[in-house]
Amino acid sequence: MRPTGTVSSTEVPELPAPRGPLSAGVVEALRDGSTPAPHDDAEPYGLDLQLALYCLYELHYRGFRGVEPEREWDPELLALRRELELAFLSTLRDDIPVGHDVAAELQRLLVEPSDAWGATHHLRRDGQLWQLREYVTHRSLYHLKEADPQAWVIPRLSGAAKACFVTVEHDEYGAGQPERMHSHLFAVMMRALGVDDRYGAHLDVVPAEALAEVNLMSMCGLHRSLRGALLGQFATVELTSSPGSDRLVRAMRRLGCSPEAIDFYAEHVEADAVHEQLVRRGVLGPLLTAEPELATDVVFGVRAAIHLAGRFEALLLERWARNESSLLPRASA
Repeated sequence: MRPTGTVSSTEVPELPAPRGPLSAGVVEALRDGSTPAPHDDAEPYGLDLQLALYCLYELHYRGFRGVEPEREWDPELLALRRELELAFLSTLRDDIPVGHDVAAELQRLLVEPSDAWGATHHLRRDGQLWQLREYVTHRSLYHLKEADPQAWVIPRLSGAAKACFVTVEHDEYGAGQPERMHSHLFAVMMRALGVDDRYGAHLDVVPAEALAEVNLMSMCGLHRSLRGALLGQFATVELTSSPGSDRLVRAMRRLGCSPEAIDFYAEHVEADAVHEQLVRRGVLGPLLTAEPELATDVVFGVRAAIHLAGRFEALLLERWARNESSLLPRASA
């Protein structure tokens, strides 16, 4: 049992239960060292493909208990991962209009429509504690590794863009204070809300829509060719999260949550307001001056992030409107 008030930085999750033939092949391959067979008919946005892709990406983070670390660079696993990536990426490109005007795209992010409605709006006004816990459970897949997917872009940047990006990442990692790392604050919030805060503990219950958002970040972070898209995704988070974080702070106060529960989102209300300026002017400005051809990729990253977030939010609102859980029942391993 972990001592109260600490967060393990070395937790290695268990392999999840598969959700179809593709993820079953990947999980079995990771467990016994075999070679998984591809399944060309897997739905790119579906749970089977998204879970399989998430598991293959996790080899580049903490891996899984019982899986040899060297499997990270297994050429057969990498080949399968590439097939799944291409299916996911091509579907995103088919669904998302091409754009070139980064400044206009970012300006749209800064103005929230008056009739905007999403999960954080619902939680602020009408949400129940069980729904807040579900929201945090979904988001744990990202926030317990917060800043890690984006950190892969650092060696792919140079000059002012690199220096400013690292400044933002420095804040995400607590500016040198482990207890202020955003992943740590999120874990503290989870415990305060009575949610299991172990890294990877909820991989068996989150739907494809939540997995896809994290997979987008991993895919863009791991590919130098997608560095512009990664920065577009990162800018989207930094430019839009302050209002949503404020709504979550208000929701938690309305629900009587403790200061420990509120701290993570309270931190993001202020931090991301500052980061918005740094990302726009300090990162994207110099990047596009040096490499203007990346503008289309940056816009793609913005729109892909919005597209996948919209799918996730729609799922939550649909289930909650029926007073149903947005989490999946645990599958048998």
